Amino acid sequence: MIREQWEQVVQQIEPGAKLLGTRALQGGVSAQVTKLDVEMPDGAVRKLLARRHGEADRSRNPQIAQHEFMLLQRLKAAGLPVPAPYIALDRFGGAPLLVTEFMEGEVLGSMENVPDAMLQLADRLSDIHQVAWERHALHFLPKLNDGCDAKLNKRPERMDDSLSEGRIRDALEAVWPLPQANRDVLLHGDFWPGNVIWKDGRIASLIDWEDAAIGDPLFDLANARLELLWASGTDAMDGFTQRYQTRNPGLDYSALPVWDLIAALKPATGLSEWGLPPDIERQMREKHRLFTEHALARMQR
Repeated sequence: MIREQWEQVVQQIEPGAKLLGTRALQGGVSAQVTKLDVEMPDGAVRKLLARRHGEADRSRNPQIAQHEFMLLQRLKAAGLPVPAPYIALDRFGGAPLLVTEFMEGEVLGSMENVPDAMLQLADRLSDIHQVAWERHALHFLPKLNDGCDAKLNKRPERMDDSLSEGRIRDALEAVWPLPQANRDVLLHGDFWPGNVIWKDGRIASLIDWEDAAIGDPLFDLANARLELLWASGTDAMDGFTQRYQTRNPGLDYSALPVWDLIAALKPATGLSEWGLPPDIERQMREKHRLFTEHALARMQR
C-alpha cells in the first residue's frame, strides 16, 4: 500500500495525527500485516498494527474486520488481555482492514524459559471460555458446528493419506454430529503459541481473533493440545491439558478424542504448503501421527 493510503487511515483514526512510518511484518498467514508509527495531536507516539485479511477470510465473512473490531471491544470490556481496536474498514486496497494497538512483547518459539508457561496458557484459555458471550452480545460470531458440518460433509477428491485424512474422516463421520455435552462458550478459534504475546515471563496479549466462534470448549482445547505437542512435546501438552481440566472440572471430556481428530484434520492437504524446514515438517508429521493414533484408540474404548 502507498503511504498516502495509510495517511488517510490515520486521519480517520485521529484527525490531526501524523504518520511517522510503516513497516510490513512477517508471519501473517491469513492476512497482510503492517506496523504503523503514529504521532498523535498531543505529541504522543503510538504503535498500531494494521491487518488486511486474505481471500479465504473475506470469502467466508465479508464483514470479518467489523466483526473482529466489535469482538475486541467487548473482550477489552470483559477484562481479557487483547489489543485495543482503533478502526475497521470493509474495503481498503481491495480487502477488509482492521487496525489495533500494537502489543509489545514476543511470540515464544520455545517456552522452556518460562516454567509456568503451560499453566498460564491453560488459565488464559479458561478465561476466554468463561466470558459471558450472551451478555456481551457476541451473537454475530459464527457457530462452530456449522463450520465443522461443512468440512465433514465435503470430502476432497484426493485425501491426504500422509496425515491419515481418510481414517480421521471415517472415524468422525461415524459419530458426527455429536450430542451437545457442554454449554456453548466463546472460542478463540486458533489458540496456539503463535497467537500469544509474552512480556517479562507473563502473557501480555491474546491476538488474531478472526476465527472466533461460539461452540464446545473442547474444540479450542484440542487445537491447543496438538499445537503444543508440535511446539513443546508430550509433557507440555499433558501439563496444559491437566491444568485446563483442573480449572474446568464441570466439563464433560468424554468427547475429547473426537475433538482431537477435528484438530488433526486441520493440517490435512496443507502442511506441506506451510513453508517449514524439512526436518521440522518431518517431526511435525510424526507427532501428528502419534496424536491421531492416540485419539483413534481412545475412541474405540
